[in-house]
Amino acid sequence: MAHDILVLYYSRHGSTAALAAHIARGVNSVAGASARVRTVPPVAPQTDATLPSIPPTGPPYATLRDLEECAGLLLGSPTRFGNMAAPLKHFIDTTASQWLAGTLAGKPAGVFTSTSSLHGGQESTLLSMALPLLHHGMLIVGVPYTEQALTDTRGGGTPYGASHVAWQQTQNTPSEHEARIAEHLGQRVAEVAVRLAGHKSR
Repeated sequence: MAHDILVLYYSRHGSTAALAAHIARGVNSVAGASARVRTVPPVAPQTDATLPSIPPTGPPYATLRDLEECAGLLLGSPTRFGNMAAPLKHFIDTTASQWLAGTLAGKPAGVFTSTSSLHGGQESTLLSMALPLLHHGMLIVGVPYTEQALTDTRGGGTPYGASHVAWQQTQNTPSEHEARIAEHLGQRVAEVAVRLAGHKSR
């Protein structure tokens, strides 16, 4: 039985979505793991009531059930003034019941982000996404320097999580090193999830 790893993200111009695709590829490379890719809708006072229940393209919108069914989580968002974007924060703020029930406690998690500029707040955004996951009792998985791309990258990539520099939205496709770091993070979270699930079944 494959263990679902939830790849949950918000993307405005496509950069974070492109990074999520590499994350999912890393998850799917692990035997016994399968990426479940989900997104969240934009939020604005005038549009909440008129949003379609299913996005016209791309992955479906996430539900709380996705969190309950996942064996691990990878959370992604573009940077908004050094913080995660409001749509993703809005979704996380609805997870009080899962927090009370300990739904995510003991499950592995990783984070990823994209920015328009090299010093656009990537690390603070990654840390901002890790904070609610720690409150949920999740096990944060980073990117170790044993991954050579973390040393070689001249764009995104941090030990806190995968990242991409879009250079003012002129380069939405992750570089070779950024892609490798993202795939490595997805792989690591999936491997930890499969190992934990195997340990619990004994």
